[in-house]
Amino acid sequence: MARKVVFHEVGGPDVLRIESVPSPEPGPGEVRIRVKAIGLNRAEIMYRSGAYVQDPVYPAQLGYEAAGEIDAVGPGVTGFAVGDRVSVIPAFGFSEYGLYGDLVLAPARATVKHPASLSLEEAAATWMQYVTVWGALIDIAKLGPGDVVLLPAASSSVGLAAIQVARRVGATPIALTRLSAKAAALKEAGAASVIATETQDVVAEVMRLTNSKGARVVFDSVGGPAFGKLAEAAAEGGILFIYGALSPEPLAMPVLPVLAKHLTIRGYELFEVTGDDVKIERVKAFVLEGLLAGAFKPKIAKTFPFEQIADAHRYMESNAQVGKVVVTV
Repeated sequence: MARKVVFHEVGGPDVLRIESVPSPEPGPGEVRIRVKAIGLNRAEIMYRSGAYVQDPVYPAQLGYEAAGEIDAVGPGVTGFAVGDRVSVIPAFGFSEYGLYGDLVLAPARATVKHPASLSLEEAAATWMQYVTVWGALIDIAKLGPGDVVLLPAASSSVGLAAIQVARRVGATPIALTRLSAKAAALKEAGAASVIATETQDVVAEVMRLTNSKGARVVFDSVGGPAFGKLAEAAAEGGILFIYGALSPEPLAMPVLPVLAKHLTIRGYELFEVTGDDVKIERVKAFVLEGLLAGAFKPKIAKTFPFEQIADAHRYMESNAQVGKVVVTV
C-alpha cells in the first residue's frame, strides 16, 4: 500500500486527508517514484479551495513537483533505472497525476535526473519556478543584456528564480514587494533594486531607476488594480506577462498607456512549455546548465513533514515565506 494526500470537497487546508491506497503500477511511458520531498505550489492551494482553472474530480489529488528515487519503470521507458535520483517537471493536470504521496507515478518525459549537488529538497523546489520563468522571459521575451524586467511578488519562488535567470542573461531585475520587510532578502537574492509598493510610487521609482525608459518586460502573477501601474512603468514596445491571479479583484487594464506605448499584454502559463516536447527538452538543458554552473539555486523557505501537509498549506497561504515551501516524506 501507499500513502496519498486527497480531498473530497473544496475548502481550507483541513479538507486534506492522508489515505492508504494500492501501490500504483507504472504503465507505458511512466515511472514510479519513491518520494522523499514535495514542492508546494500556489496552484495546488487554488485547486484545493475551488479557485483553479480546473474543477476537482473527487477524490481529488494534488502535487506538481516531487523528488525521490525511481522505484519501477513502465513499458517502453528508456534512460531511467531503479535507484536513479530524480525530480519531476509539472507537465500534467491534477486529474492525471498527483505527487502528494510516498509512492507515485509520473510521466517519464517530465522526469529528470538532477545534479547530485542538489539535495532532494532542493530538487523538489526547482522545476516549476525555472520552467515558468524560462518560457516567458527567455523563450518568448528573449530577455538579454540591457533589458530591465519588473517582478511583482518577487519573494515567491518564481520571483526569486526570475531574478537569477535575469542575472544569468545579463538583464536587470527590479523586485516589487508589498512591504519593505523583504527588501534585504530580495537584494541578497540578486535584485538590482527593490520597490515596496505600499509605501513607494512604483511608476516614479521605475522611471528613476531606468532613466525614464521603463521596463521592457513585466512578469506579473498578481493582476488586480495594481496592473495599471505596471503598464505605466513599462517601456515603449514592452511586453507584460500575466501568469497568475493572486489578487481577487478584477484586472485594471489602462487603455492609454497600452496604446501610446504599443504594449503587448500576454497571458501565459508554463504548460505552453511542458506540453511541447521540443521546448521541454530545451528548458531542461537551460535549467540544468544553470544549476551546474551555480547560477541557479532554489531557495527553501520552510520544510514540513508529510503528516503536516495541512500546516504546510496554511503557511503558504500566510504569504510569509521567501522562497519555496517543501514537504519531506
